[in-house]
Amino acid sequence: MSTVAEFTLPAQEFALGTVFTELPDVTVQLERVIPDANGVVPYFWVRGTESENIVKQFSEHPGVRDIREVDHADGEYLMRCEWVPDYDSVLDALIAPEVILLSAIGTVEGWTFELRGESRDSIAEFKEYCHDHGVPVALTELHALRPLDAKLNLTETQREALRLAYERGYFNSPRETTLQEIAEELGISQQALGSRIQRGNRRLIERVLMEDYT
Repeated sequence: MSTVAEFTLPAQEFALGTVFTELPDVTVQLERVIPDANGVVPYFWVRGTESENIVKQFSEHPGVRDIREVDHADGEYLMRCEWVPDYDSVLDALIAPEVILLSAIGTVEGWTFELRGESRDSIAEFKEYCHDHGVPVALTELHALRPLDAKLNLTETQREALRLAYERGYFNSPRETTLQEIAEELGISQQALGSRIQRGNRRLIERVLMEDYT
């Protein structure tokens, strides 16, 4: 049975996380990871800084062969990065045919990966591969792929963040509150709140809107 799992990883344990050393306010969202003849090529969105700062942070990174801006929109930049083979085992694990990357978001507080596997064994193999290669992923959520039901497919923290943001008027135009105000009410950082809202919205869109196109 198809299984969905959520893993967390400390920010600096994923090579892309080195960007947080000099740019602690940015958020990184992995768009996709594709295999290449010479390694792997991750595409990722970055918000909270300018693209030249991102390139500067990675230009001398030992695991990066090349990095450049592919696109930008509303202050976010889509970057393409050519990664040296075997430098980062998480990227290698993410292109394994047994698992599909649903989302990956990183802040200075850490990374959250959401994966889908054909079975629990596929998820277990991913976890085992990471641990064998010294990547300390932690499993935080595991459940069978459920029938279409947006409410059931949101985590408790995502549901709480979205509900409070809605009640406080964050989605109104003009907005009636800020992320910082909602984060203070929840007792978490603004970055953590932004990550929860983004992942929650992504899951809602995938489970509700995209169902019409599958």
